[in-house]
Amino acid sequence: MALQQALNRQPFPGFTESVPAYTSLAVFYDLWQVKENSDNTITAFEQVKAYLEKLISRIADDVLVTERRTISIPVYYNGEDLSSVAAGRGLTEQELVRIHCEKIYRVFMIGFLPGFAYMGPVDERIATPRHTSPRLAVKPGSVGIAGAQTGIYPITSPGGWQLIGQTPVKIFDAAKEQPCLLQAGDSVQFVSISKQEFEKLNEY
Repeated sequence: MALQQALNRQPFPGFTESVPAYTSLAVFYDLWQVKENSDNTITAFEQVKAYLEKLISRIADDVLVTERRTISIPVYYNGEDLSSVAAGRGLTEQELVRIHCEKIYRVFMIGFLPGFAYMGPVDERIATPRHTSPRLAVKPGSVGIAGAQTGIYPITSPGGWQLIGQTPVKIFDAAKEQPCLLQAGDSVQFVSISKQEFEKLNEY
């Protein structure tokens, strides 16, 4: 994340975008633009690699706190797995909801589906393995838990996460200039809402 932020502040000629994952950063660039700004004694890849290594040597290990966003996500906790997850952890449904809402989660990365944010870590009291066999169709906006992570399905898709609720907020909208509501590095807090509030806010 720190490297991505540094690269956005100090892009090299030909840089187009970067995509962070858990322990890596994919860096995309225009080959010809990089070559136009080189002395032709090394390849474009070698030039980009040298630039990134120099950048890495000058950055801090932690993401700058000032660049993080905190986003509240409303959730109607009515998921198909809510009762079984609560029972499996020796909790009431209300206790599970309270624990899920207490934490502020870090968005580690976007993957699997457009806009699917891997967030965590969840409290160990509610950490639950995913289903051994995934559902064929999970509704968009479904909020789930898988191991020590929590996430939101942005579109209808197969999925094996334990479903505990649903958000009325559209997490991914291809028509928007910024299609993904959440970005790697964001902080997210879930807020419990009623069925009536869900129906009023529903964007799907």
